[in-house]
Amino acid sequence: MGTRENIVKAVQQGAEAGRNGDDARTCPYPGDSLLRTAWIKGYAGARRTAEQ
Repeated sequence: MGTRENIVKAVQQGAEAGRNGDDARTCPYPGDSLLRTAWIKGYAGARRTAEQ
């Protein structure tokens, strides 16, 4: 899987976690990973939508 695919997957995983109300600390990626940033972006976007 290429980098773009990994980033898209991480955003989708983060969004799913946000919609499920999971804790943000459940991110499976290490702190220095670009995928963590992508996961958090998806998570935050889903949480904003859920709160509205």
